[in-house]
Amino acid sequence: MGDMNRIRNIVILTGAGVSAESGIDTFRAGTDGGPSLWEQHRIEDVATPEGFVRDPDLVHRFYDMRRAAIQQKQPNAAHMALARLDAVWTDNLLIVTQNVDDLHERAGARRVLHMHGEHLKAWCTACRSRSAWREALFGRPPCPVCQSRSLRPDVVWFGEMPYEMDRIHAALLDADLFVSIGTSGAVYPAAGFVRNARDLGAQTLELNLEPSQGSAMFHETRLGKAGDLVPAWVAEILGGG
Repeated sequence: MGDMNRIRNIVILTGAGVSAESGIDTFRAGTDGGPSLWEQHRIEDVATPEGFVRDPDLVHRFYDMRRAAIQQKQPNAAHMALARLDAVWTDNLLIVTQNVDDLHERAGARRVLHMHGEHLKAWCTACRSRSAWREALFGRPPCPVCQSRSLRPDVVWFGEMPYEMDRIHAALLDADLFVSIGTSGAVYPAAGFVRNARDLGAQTLELNLEPSQGSAMFHETRLGKAGDLVPAWVAEILGGG
């Protein structure tokens, strides 16, 4: 994977494959072999602004269930390994996650950016504030800031712009290494990060259960479970080889 002694700045993109081993279902596959979230609900109904306007009760019930479920899950070996790397890496490091759970943080990682929002936050569409939130939104509780009953899940839906894209692109601009972990390579703009990083001269590494739609863009792809691959890669990079 190139000369790791020259690596200073790292950008890591994590997707659903990192959290799947913690028992968190993805929109594309249930962790127990059951139907995916997409198969249980239409995207248009639960993951678009239009769906929320059309049937807010359905959307709130869906996200209330997800919010409750993730609070019962625990970080796995991949989360723990990335937290270890975050704790000891003295140069720039940014974990950009597509996941809306808080397992990176619960593992101890601090340099985390949630580009698709967070289940454990609520966004007030009246005053635009964002608040930590662990309870249900179905009953239209008041906003902690302005008291209006205009809270929605702080999750980026289809048709909405992911968060902090300027910060992500600035990190990619300076990256010596871009690592994609547990992502399908199907959802933009995240799927384009590897091309951005590679065009700017970074080494690129993919750790995934199976080849992604963007595998051909990476300098190296390693296949297997995140819980196996990520700790091994962290040990490798911290050992310098």
